[in-house]
Amino acid sequence: MKRRMLAALALSCACLPALAQTPPKTLKMVAHADLKILDPTFTTAYISRNFGHMVYESLFAQDAGGKPQPQMVEKYAASEDGKLWRFTLRPGLKFSDGSAVTSADAIASLQRWAARDSMGRAMLASGAAWKASDARSFTLTLDEPFGLVLDALAKPSGFPPLILPERLAKMPASAPLTEVLGSGPYVFKRDEWVPGNKVVFVRNPHYVPRSEPPNGLAGGKRSPFERVEWLYLPDANSAIAALKRGEVDLIEQLPPDYIAALRSDKSVKIGSGGAYQGLLVFNHLHPPFNNPKVRQALLQAVSQERFTTAMGYPLDMRVTHCPSYFICGGSNETAAGAEPYRRADLARARQMLAASGYKGEKVALLVPSDITYLNAEALMAAQTMRSIGMNVDMQTMDWSSISARRTRRDAPEAGGWNVYATAACQLDIDSPITNLYLGAACGNTLPGWPCDKPLDELRSVWLKERAPAKRKELLDAFQRRAYETVPYVSTGQYSIAFAARTSLKGAEGIWAGIPMPWMFDK
Repeated sequence: MKRRMLAALALSCACLPALAQTPPKTLKMVAHADLKILDPTFTTAYISRNFGHMVYESLFAQDAGGKPQPQMVEKYAASEDGKLWRFTLRPGLKFSDGSAVTSADAIASLQRWAARDSMGRAMLASGAAWKASDARSFTLTLDEPFGLVLDALAKPSGFPPLILPERLAKMPASAPLTEVLGSGPYVFKRDEWVPGNKVVFVRNPHYVPRSEPPNGLAGGKRSPFERVEWLYLPDANSAIAALKRGEVDLIEQLPPDYIAALRSDKSVKIGSGGAYQGLLVFNHLHPPFNNPKVRQALLQAVSQERFTTAMGYPLDMRVTHCPSYFICGGSNETAAGAEPYRRADLARARQMLAASGYKGEKVALLVPSDITYLNAEALMAAQTMRSIGMNVDMQTMDWSSISARRTRRDAPEAGGWNVYATAACQLDIDSPITNLYLGAACGNTLPGWPCDKPLDELRSVWLKERAPAKRKELLDAFQRRAYETVPYVSTGQYSIAFAARTSLKGAEGIWAGIPMPWMFDK
């Protein structure tokens, strides 16, 4: 009897419906590119930078107003002469494997960063040396004051100074790191990573947030989302359809051609991802763009209005012509040196190219296939170069492949390149020190490898000058030299847009082109 009762009880329990499990709260975002490089200290590709801000933290971080705020640092102090800085890490900081974050981790990470970044190299030129005092405290000593210490440590883009474990930070920087171990708000789910399709993050159980509310990249990054999925949908129609059906919450970078149509869609809201500048980046190592006269000829041919129109941006999201190598409307806007190039002049550009000694060399142009506005920029570049007599070889590939290809120093015929079309956000171009593409220090690691000693010296002098009037004179002198040597050509200024479901709360969730899931909710 007992056996029969127990069997009946077991059968009845088996027939009960399983207890429903609440699915994790998930943010699904269409990313602007496929993630291939997991090391944000190795590449300036924005998809890798955005990945870095998901899984790593920095000692300081910029708030939404661009001001550096302590992030991993609990307290800091500087001597009166600015040559000695003391820092103490917040207590309890841990990497996602549960190991403690120490001064040794911070120092090794900063050393790795400084070897690659323009601001880091400027600090090294001022004699920067780091030394641990104990497990949580360390010092920075300088031979001469460096007025941008906190700005450098809070640098959000380009090469952000993110903190890695010491053993990873000390690995050779000649190749990207493949292991990911950070102390940021999320953990990278490598087992769910499908290159060319999906990147998955889950909350970091060991993340120690600050007590302040999130503000830009600063503050406590307490996200309401347990899980974040980046989806790679290079077909814009598929991405838009997924957004309208509610299958995704957000498109990180909305193709410009869809902005006008979606502005009238009540289920979708459009937001600005910040000011950008289009760029044609040259390879200075190989002909023909190792010759500044060839670079000047192409600069003379470029019509910014034609480029930004071709890229599809509406009138209210683009600038007709910006004569500055920095952001027009920003604090460093200047027209110095720009007068000869205010208007595109194809006839003059052809004359300049002929006088340069260009011999009809094939120009390998890297064309991104999966980012629509960059594809349009590259196609316009091909048309412009051909219109002045250049022999253009268009090589089409996805953006992640371009990010890898552009690091190759080989000759174009051996798998290298001559020029590629890209864009940079305001964070990366708005001053002589943050503008990576004007970083012309000979021997630099920037793809393109510009080398111009006078330009680099002018940047150093500008960096050290504190008097506002003199600083403005030096800024103008720097840009005049940039127009002479032409490290790259600006194809115009515009604002990118993101598109989100109206059910997604938090208009501040993308700042300066960086998605921040801790600012969103639904």
